[in-house]
Amino acid sequence: MKVAHLDIVVRDGEIIGQGKNKITSTNDQKAHAEVIAIRDVCKNIGSFQLEGCDIYTTFAPCSMYLGAIYWARPEKVYYGCNQIDATNIGFNDQLIYNEIPLSYNERGIPFKQLARETVLKVFKNR
Repeated sequence: MKVAHLDIVVRDGEIIGQGKNKITSTNDQKAHAEVIAIRDVCKNIGSFQLEGCDIYTTFAPCSMYLGAIYWARPEKVYYGCNQIDATNIGFNDQLIYNEIPLSYNERGIPFKQLARETVLKVFKNR
C-alpha cells in the first residue's frame, strides 16, 4: 500500500489549502508538499502570510522549506516524521544541515558575491 504524502493548512478548523509531494513525479526540487499547500492557501486567501493558520505536514520541514514556512508566518506546524525518520525513508537532507553553519567559502558548492552595490541600488529604487 502506498501512503500519500499530503500536507494541509487549517484555519478555524477548516482545511483551506493542501499539497501533495511532487518532487519525484515532476523532477522539481521545490515541489515539497508543504510548499504546494502554502501556495494553495496563498492563492485561496489572497495573501502571502498565513496568519491564524496551522500547517499539518507529513515530515518535519526540510531545511529548504523551513524558510518558506517562516516567511508564511503560520501559528503552528504539526509534523509526523522527524529528520531522522525522513533520512531513513530516503529523504536525506543532512548534507544541507551540515552546510548551513559554514561560511560561504567553506561550503561544498562555492558561493561568490557579485555586484553588491548594483543590486542594492535596484532594491533601493523599487
